[in-house]
Amino acid sequence: MRIDIMTLFPDMCLVYLNSSVIGRARSAGIVRIECTDIRDYTTDKHRRVDDSPYGGGMGMIMQAQPIFDCYQDICKKAGTKPHLIYLTPQGKTLTQERVKALAKLDHLALLCGHYEGVDERVIEELQPEEISVGDYVLTGGELPALIVADAVSRMIPGVLSSDECFTEESHYSSLLEYPQYTRPFEWRGRQVPDVLITGHHANVEKWRREQALKRTADRRPDMLEKAQLSENDMKFLSDLKR
Repeated sequence: MRIDIMTLFPDMCLVYLNSSVIGRARSAGIVRIECTDIRDYTTDKHRRVDDSPYGGGMGMIMQAQPIFDCYQDICKKAGTKPHLIYLTPQGKTLTQERVKALAKLDHLALLCGHYEGVDERVIEELQPEEISVGDYVLTGGELPALIVADAVSRMIPGVLSSDECFTEESHYSSLLEYPQYTRPFEWRGRQVPDVLITGHHANVEKWRREQALKRTADRRPDMLEKAQLSENDMKFLSDLKR
Protein backbone atom coordinates (compact mmCIF):
# COMPACT_ATOMS: atom_id res chain seq x y z
CA MET A 1 0.00 0.00 0.00
CA ARG A 2 1.22 3.47 -0.92
CA ILE A 3 -0.43 6.67 0.27
CA ASP A 4 0.55 10.12 -0.99
CA ILE A 5 -0.65 13.12 0.99
CA MET A 6 -0.87 16.35 -1.01
CA THR A 7 -0.59 19.19 1.48
CA LEU A 8 0.66 22.69 2.20
CA PHE A 9 2.02 21.47 5.54
CA PRO A 10 4.04 18.26 5.08
CA ASP A 11 5.99 18.76 8.31
CA MET A 12 2.75 18.80 10.29
CA CYS A 13 1.75 15.44 8.82
CA LEU A 14 5.17 13.84 9.25
CA VAL A 15 5.19 14.46 13.01
CA TYR A 16 2.27 12.06 13.31
CA LEU A 17 3.31 9.65 10.56
CA ASN A 18 6.72 9.09 12.13
CA SER A 19 5.19 8.07 15.46
CA SER A 20 3.73 4.97 17.07
CA VAL A 21 2.22 2.12 15.01
CA ILE A 22 2.18 3.97 11.68
CA GLY A 23 5.75 5.15 12.15
CA ARG A 24 6.94 1.60 12.80
CA ALA A 25 5.03 0.31 9.78
CA ARG A 26 6.63 2.96 7.57
CA SER A 27 10.10 2.15 8.89
CA ALA A 28 9.50 -1.55 8.23
CA GLY A 29 8.36 -0.85 4.69
CA ILE A 30 4.93 -2.40 5.28
CA VAL A 31 3.17 0.75 4.15
CA ARG A 32 4.61 3.67 2.22
CA ILE A 33 3.23 7.11 3.10
CA GLU A 34 4.72 10.18 1.45
CA CYS A 35 3.90 13.86 1.98
CA THR A 36 4.18 16.17 -1.02
CA ASP A 37 4.23 19.94 -0.66
CA ILE A 38 1.77 21.49 -3.11
CA ARG A 39 3.79 24.73 -2.95
CA ASP A 40 6.59 22.98 -4.86
CA TYR A 41 4.36 23.05 -7.95
CA THR A 42 3.33 26.69 -8.02
CA THR A 43 4.63 28.95 -10.79
CA ASP A 44 4.57 31.95 -8.46
CA LYS A 45 8.01 33.15 -7.43
CA HIS A 46 6.77 33.75 -3.90
CA ARG A 47 5.43 30.15 -3.72
CA ARG A 48 1.88 31.45 -3.50
CA VAL A 49 -0.81 28.83 -4.08
CA ASP A 50 -3.98 30.77 -3.30
CA ASP A 51 -5.93 33.81 -4.46
CA SER A 52 -9.11 35.71 -3.68
CA PRO A 53 -12.43 34.23 -4.85
CA TYR A 54 -14.21 35.47 -7.96
CA GLY A 55 -17.47 37.13 -6.98
CA GLY A 56 -16.01 38.34 -3.71
CA GLY A 57 -16.26 36.85 -0.26
CA MET A 58 -14.15 36.02 2.74
CA GLY A 59 -10.92 34.04 2.69
CA MET A 60 -8.70 32.67 -0.05
CA ILE A 61 -9.08 29.81 -2.52
CA MET A 62 -6.38 27.28 -3.43
CA GLN A 63 -5.50 27.54 -7.12
CA ALA A 64 -6.10 24.71 -9.56
CA GLN A 65 -2.70 24.62 -11.29
CA PRO A 66 -0.45 23.66 -8.32
CA ILE A 67 -2.88 20.94 -7.23
CA PHE A 68 -3.19 19.52 -10.73
CA ASP A 69 0.56 19.52 -11.36
CA CYS A 70 1.22 17.95 -7.96
CA TYR A 71 -1.14 15.07 -8.68
CA GLN A 72 0.26 14.58 -12.19
CA ASP A 73 3.80 14.39 -10.80
CA ILE A 74 2.75 11.78 -8.22
CA CYS A 75 1.22 9.72 -11.04
CA LYS A 76 4.38 10.07 -13.12
CA LYS A 77 6.75 9.09 -10.31
CA ALA A 78 4.63 6.15 -9.20
CA GLY A 79 3.96 4.92 -12.72
CA THR A 80 0.30 4.48 -11.75
CA LYS A 81 -2.77 6.65 -11.30
CA PRO A 82 -3.65 6.54 -7.59
CA HIS A 83 -7.22 6.70 -6.36
CA LEU A 84 -7.61 10.39 -5.48
CA ILE A 85 -9.52 11.48 -2.38
CA TYR A 86 -10.34 15.09 -1.58
CA LEU A 87 -10.92 15.68 2.14
CA THR A 88 -13.84 18.08 2.43
CA PRO A 89 -16.82 18.61 4.78
CA GLN A 90 -18.99 18.35 1.65
CA GLY A 91 -17.98 14.72 1.06
CA LYS A 92 -19.58 11.47 2.14
CA THR A 93 -18.89 10.61 5.77
CA LEU A 94 -16.06 8.11 6.23
CA THR A 95 -17.17 4.72 7.57
CA GLN A 96 -15.34 1.57 8.56
CA GLU A 97 -16.85 -0.18 5.53
CA ARG A 98 -15.30 2.42 3.24
CA VAL A 99 -11.98 2.09 5.08
CA LYS A 100 -12.02 -1.68 4.42
CA ALA A 101 -12.60 -1.05 0.71
CA LEU A 102 -9.85 1.58 0.48
CA ALA A 103 -7.40 -0.78 2.20
CA LYS A 104 -7.77 -3.19 -0.73
CA LEU A 105 -6.41 -0.60 -3.18
CA ASP A 106 -2.71 -0.38 -4.01
CA HIS A 107 -2.29 3.38 -4.10
CA LEU A 108 -4.17 6.35 -2.62
CA ALA A 109 -3.58 10.08 -3.01
CA LEU A 110 -5.13 12.35 -0.38
CA LEU A 111 -5.71 16.00 -1.24
CA CYS A 112 -5.76 18.37 1.73
CA GLY A 113 -7.74 21.53 1.15
CA HIS A 114 -7.04 24.72 3.06
CA TYR A 115 -8.31 28.27 3.43
CA GLU A 116 -11.86 28.46 2.00
CA GLY A 117 -11.38 25.45 -0.26
CA VAL A 118 -10.01 24.74 -3.73
CA ASP A 119 -10.86 26.01 -7.20
CA GLU A 120 -13.84 23.94 -8.37
CA ARG A 121 -12.27 23.43 -11.80
CA VAL A 122 -9.55 21.12 -10.49
CA ILE A 123 -12.23 19.05 -8.77
CA GLU A 124 -14.11 18.81 -12.07
CA GLU A 125 -10.90 17.89 -13.90
CA LEU A 126 -9.57 15.24 -11.52
CA GLN A 127 -12.92 13.85 -10.30
CA PRO A 128 -11.72 12.79 -6.83
CA GLU A 129 -13.75 10.84 -4.33
CA GLU A 130 -14.88 13.39 -1.74
CA ILE A 131 -14.72 12.24 1.88
CA SER A 132 -15.67 13.97 5.13
CA VAL A 133 -14.68 12.83 8.62
CA GLY A 134 -17.74 14.39 10.23
CA ASP A 135 -20.26 17.20 10.19
CA TYR A 136 -17.92 19.93 11.35
CA VAL A 137 -15.32 22.21 9.77
CA LEU A 138 -11.55 22.15 10.36
CA THR A 139 -8.86 24.62 9.37
CA GLY A 140 -7.48 22.29 6.71
CA GLY A 141 -7.55 18.78 5.32
CA GLU A 142 -4.41 17.57 7.07
CA LEU A 143 -6.11 16.07 10.12
CA PRO A 144 -8.77 14.29 8.01
CA ALA A 145 -6.04 12.99 5.68
CA LEU A 146 -4.14 11.58 8.65
CA ILE A 147 -7.34 9.95 9.89
CA VAL A 148 -7.81 8.25 6.53
CA ALA A 149 -4.14 7.24 6.30
CA ASP A 150 -4.18 5.80 9.82
CA ALA A 151 -7.49 3.97 9.45
CA VAL A 152 -6.48 2.43 6.13
CA SER A 153 -2.91 1.58 7.12
CA ARG A 154 -3.89 -0.38 10.22
CA MET A 155 -5.96 -2.69 8.00
CA ILE A 156 -2.83 -3.73 6.08
CA PRO A 157 -1.46 -7.14 7.17
CA GLY A 158 1.60 -6.72 9.36
CA VAL A 159 0.87 -3.17 10.54
CA LEU A 160 -0.78 -4.43 13.73
CA SER A 161 0.52 -7.37 15.73
CA SER A 162 -2.53 -9.46 14.89
CA ASP A 163 -5.64 -9.22 12.72
CA GLU A 164 -7.61 -9.61 15.93
CA CYS A 165 -6.39 -6.18 16.94
CA PHE A 166 -8.82 -4.55 14.54
CA THR A 167 -11.46 -7.25 13.98
CA GLU A 168 -12.60 -6.88 17.58
CA GLU A 169 -12.61 -3.09 17.58
CA SER A 170 -15.61 -0.80 17.45
CA HIS A 171 -17.31 -0.51 14.04
CA TYR A 172 -15.35 -3.30 12.34
CA SER A 173 -18.21 -5.80 12.77
CA SER A 174 -20.91 -3.12 13.11
CA LEU A 175 -20.74 -3.39 16.89
CA LEU A 176 -19.06 -1.16 19.45
CA GLU A 177 -16.19 -2.77 21.31
CA TYR A 178 -16.72 -4.35 24.72
CA PRO A 179 -15.29 -2.65 27.87
CA GLN A 180 -11.58 -3.19 28.54
CA TYR A 181 -9.73 -3.45 31.88
CA THR A 182 -6.14 -3.75 33.07
CA ARG A 183 -4.27 -3.84 36.39
CA PRO A 184 -4.87 -3.15 39.22
CA PHE A 185 -7.82 -5.45 39.91
CA GLU A 186 -9.46 -2.81 42.12
CA TRP A 187 -9.29 0.94 41.61
CA ARG A 188 -11.20 3.46 43.74
CA GLY A 189 -13.56 0.72 44.87
CA ARG A 190 -14.29 -0.50 41.34
CA GLN A 191 -13.29 -4.06 40.53
CA VAL A 192 -12.64 -5.85 37.26
CA PRO A 193 -15.61 -8.12 36.34
CA ASP A 194 -15.01 -11.56 37.86
CA VAL A 195 -15.50 -13.40 34.56
CA LEU A 196 -12.34 -11.78 33.13
CA ILE A 197 -10.08 -13.34 35.77
CA THR A 198 -11.50 -16.88 35.63
CA GLY A 199 -9.35 -18.02 32.71
CA HIS A 200 -12.47 -19.60 31.16
CA HIS A 201 -12.08 -18.45 27.56
CA ALA A 202 -15.57 -19.42 26.42
CA ASN A 203 -17.18 -17.47 29.24
CA VAL A 204 -14.93 -14.50 28.58
CA GLU A 205 -15.89 -14.47 24.89
CA LYS A 206 -19.59 -14.76 25.77
CA TRP A 207 -19.31 -11.85 28.22
CA ARG A 208 -17.46 -9.71 25.68
CA ARG A 209 -20.02 -10.43 22.96
CA GLU A 210 -22.90 -9.56 25.25
CA GLN A 211 -21.21 -6.38 26.45
CA ALA A 212 -20.58 -5.33 22.85
CA LEU A 213 -24.24 -5.93 22.03
CA LYS A 214 -25.41 -4.03 25.11
CA ARG A 215 -23.09 -1.08 24.50
CA THR A 216 -24.15 -0.84 20.87
CA ALA A 217 -27.84 -1.07 21.76
CA ASP A 218 -27.40 1.70 24.35
CA ARG A 219 -25.16 4.07 22.42
CA ARG A 220 -25.53 3.33 18.70
CA PRO A 221 -28.68 1.25 18.10
CA ASP A 222 -28.58 2.25 14.42
CA MET A 223 -25.49 0.06 13.96
CA LEU A 224 -27.38 -3.11 14.88
CA GLU A 225 -29.20 -2.97 11.54
CA LYS A 226 -25.96 -3.86 9.73
CA ALA A 227 -24.54 -6.26 12.32
CA GLN A 228 -24.50 -10.00 11.71
CA LEU A 229 -26.46 -11.30 14.69
CA SER A 230 -26.93 -14.91 15.78
CA GLU A 231 -30.07 -16.30 17.39
CA ASN A 232 -28.36 -15.99 20.77
CA ASP A 233 -27.54 -12.36 20.01
CA MET A 234 -31.15 -11.63 19.10
CA LYS A 235 -32.39 -13.31 22.28
CA PHE A 236 -29.92 -11.34 24.41
CA LEU A 237 -31.03 -8.04 22.83
CA SER A 238 -34.67 -8.98 23.29
CA ASP A 239 -34.07 -9.72 26.96
CA LEU A 240 -32.44 -6.31 27.40
CA LYS A 241 -35.69 -4.59 26.43
CA ARG A 242 -37.70 -6.33 29.13
